[in-house]
Amino acid sequence: MFGWHYFAAVAVALMVSSITDWYFTGVLWHEKYLAHPEIWRRPRGGKGEHLAVAWAQLLSVLTCAMFIHMASASGQIAWWPALRLAFGVWILAPVPLLVTNALFIKLHPLNVLASLFGWLVKLLICAVCAQLFLG
Repeated sequence: MFGWHYFAAVAVALMVSSITDWYFTGVLWHEKYLAHPEIWRRPRGGKGEHLAVAWAQLLSVLTCAMFIHMASASGQIAWWPALRLAFGVWILAPVPLLVTNALFIKLHPLNVLASLFGWLVKLLICAVCAQLFLG
């Protein structure tokens, strides 16, 4: 069921999306995270930071693997169907979750925007990898 094309698609999606995750949540408007330092467990890094990053990466593996599997299983691996699926998943899950969190948790609007864009780019990368490797 899962051939080397699938694992290659997941690996490439994971590598590229890791770079974009780093940019959107680690670089872009990073100073805005300190607008409300009391909500972050480790606002300036420190003990436990590497473990949190490792768990976030593990979740990213699951995201890439499941999206590519879902695109393949539903036959949506051509360019436009895969990109529409990415946009649909983005509207379905990260957008409501992040916006709802921002309504109840003190988050700087630019950090919310960066996370929203980061999720959209991650899903679009998964769609492109699904098409390139499985299409």
